[in-house]
Amino acid sequence: MANEEQIGFHKGALTTLAKERQELMRIVQIVEQLMQAHIKALKDLGVDLEEQAKQTAKQSTEKLEDQLKKA
Repeated sequence: MANEEQIGFHKGALTTLAKERQELMRIVQIVEQLMQAHIKALKDLGVDLEEQAKQTAKQSTEKLEDQLKKA
């Protein structure tokens, strides 16, 4: 009987975790939709996020190079 109880416990846990994973994916999809809406709104306002990301990456690289030169 103990073996059957363990099997039931693990099956129940898997069912619960599968439902939790489903809900997490739903939340991630909602967040992604909201992020896309904000990105679109910023583009409509003339903000180029891709260009800003490139500039930030370039600045970070330059800072790292400066730190390496000082070391």
